Amino acid sequence: MATLYLVATPIGNLEDMTLRGLRVLGSVSVLACEDTRRTAVLLQRHGLPRPQTVFSHHEHNEDRAAAQILSHLDAGRDVAICSNAGYPGISDPGFTAVTLAVAAGHRVEVVPGASAVPVALLVSGLPPSSYTFKGFPPRRPGRRRAFLKQEESLPHTLVLYESPFRLASLLGDALAVLGDRRAAVCLELTKQFERVQRGWLSELAAAFDGVRVRGEAVVVIAGRHPKFCRDATGQPPIDIGVGDEDDDLDEEAPPASPEEGPPAPGGG
Repeated sequence: MATLYLVATPIGNLEDMTLRGLRVLGSVSVLACEDTRRTAVLLQRHGLPRPQTVFSHHEHNEDRAAAQILSHLDAGRDVAICSNAGYPGISDPGFTAVTLAVAAGHRVEVVPGASAVPVALLVSGLPPSSYTFKGFPPRRPGRRRAFLKQEESLPHTLVLYESPFRLASLLGDALAVLGDRRAAVCLELTKQFERVQRGWLSELAAAFDGVRVRGEAVVVIAGRHPKFCRDATGQPPIDIGVGDEDDDLDEEAPPASPEEGPPAPGGG
């Protein structure tokens, strides 16, 4: 049986490509990638030859591309999948190909690497010990609020991806549904102009209202915990008692940095 490799690629800085990932990309004869042009840049940057067979594998052709991947595996050819950034299958195509490969008895191997989720979580200053990652929220306001409502009473840190065109709307809905909580908006992670804006949801919603940002954002929001929530008076909401605190949660709410003002147009 052949092997299907899920190769994580850099989320911004091309130097974050792992040695193992380079070895796999340089050895397979078949490569399925989200954007062949973006992957070509990665291969050229690291001096890797173009595999014999390269084809697109994205959200608009995932079923057809997954069938093509399976046909190569059935023919005994190892296949690598990579997305534009991070892990294939995590808010990107890949799951369908994995299910087909597993059902056919092929080996599936993940080649670890960069991911925006742990990077944003760690740099946010919010508790990383327990978190929930939910990918992209729904686009429509009603569905987005229902999506956020599921997290209202949970103590875990919440990590979301969002389009730059809907970032302000997400922050406003999060404030309305979850209440005022500590949060962070992470932009251009690992790139030259990386920017992390930390504060209360009310502050972030105001700061990003009407502001254009560049690239997808990672939004990190504190769970329901008295250290990270406040009401209109600046105090923890009265329905969150001290008894609700997690005994393992030692982190204090990070103070707002005086140099962190509203983000510059274009995302910095």
